[in-house]
Amino acid sequence: MTSLLPGTARDIHPPRTAGAPIGEPTLETWQDAPHNRWAFAHVSELVPTAPIAHRRTHRPLGAIGAAALAEAMPGIEARLEQSYTDALVVVRRGEVVAEYYRAGIAADTPHLLMSVSKSICGLTVGTLVDEGLVELDRRIDAYVPALACSAYGDATVQQVLDMTVDVDYDEDYRNPASHVQAQDRVAGWRPRLAGDPADTYAFLASLRGGGRHGERFKYCSAGTDVLAWVVENVTGSRYADAVSHRLWSRLGCEHDASITIDPGGFGFANGGISCTARDLARVGELMLGEGEIGGERVVSAEWVRRTRDGGDPEAATGTVFQRVHPGGAYSNQWWITGSARGDYYAVGIHGQFIWVDPSTGTVVAKFSSWPEPVTERWNRLHAELFREICDAFDR
Repeated sequence: MTSLLPGTARDIHPPRTAGAPIGEPTLETWQDAPHNRWAFAHVSELVPTAPIAHRRTHRPLGAIGAAALAEAMPGIEARLEQSYTDALVVVRRGEVVAEYYRAGIAADTPHLLMSVSKSICGLTVGTLVDEGLVELDRRIDAYVPALACSAYGDATVQQVLDMTVDVDYDEDYRNPASHVQAQDRVAGWRPRLAGDPADTYAFLASLRGGGRHGERFKYCSAGTDVLAWVVENVTGSRYADAVSHRLWSRLGCEHDASITIDPGGFGFANGGISCTARDLARVGELMLGEGEIGGERVVSAEWVRRTRDGGDPEAATGTVFQRVHPGGAYSNQWWITGSARGDYYAVGIHGQFIWVDPSTGTVVAKFSSWPEPVTERWNRLHAELFREICDAFDR
């Protein structure tokens, strides 16, 4: 195991290629193995990004126990290597108790979050709900009139947060004809094709559906970008700046995060945030503290409790998620396991996680570069791994 100590104008950073390895990734290949092992920690060299600023003073997470992870769980290094781990940080009651970084990754290395970014958006929306600026039972078109004719116009904010919107959207990451790949192209993550919408705003407005919202869970990355558009219209600021002001600058982070930017300047809220593993763990600490961290209230305890206890398990019946977590649900852009432990998590494809275990007071943040976007096997193995880690440090 390698343990390493970490070392207001908003600018858009263009991509650069300096420092990329021989046979460097391209827009067509960077998300695929083996290129993703390098690319997920160098997103700003491939796609334009904007900063999500932190405060210049940060809250220390405490000392690291040398080789603590290997001591608590003999053989853990092999398991981490076999699961394509790039970084892992374990925080218990506000202190880092163990961390791991593969070669080429350090405590100050940013890494792409993929759909863990969705959970950050959910928290940002929560701050607006707390202040009465967003009402959960209001329709989306009340906040974004441009979406009135889209699948999302007559859906409520809560339905979008819980992904129970009836929308025609194919989330097949490997299918070039899928909506999710089209959205990637619009966001600048893949080479554009003739006829693609000009930007994410136009893409979201083009989506259609059947209007039967609230009946079943349908995972759809576009919904998070709809929420980000709500955030922009309500706050009058770019999404990256709103996340900085309302969340990132209040967590005690050590570093700025960043988010990829499309041609219209829209931050790719559903998957485009990058940050360090230690700073990501702070998001889990915020949830574990019921909306408070380092003595500062960021989001209400009610919002965290509603997230942790919310969601409709019936809506998710028959999903791959429930095969791993029977009785689980999706709530406010977080995954709720429904287990007796009360654990819940944020997850992104290729193995990005925030795992929160209230029963042991433990948060685990993990970056990975799985060869596959997502499989039931990988998710099951990681749920087992995280629970073992939480128990190992509760002895």
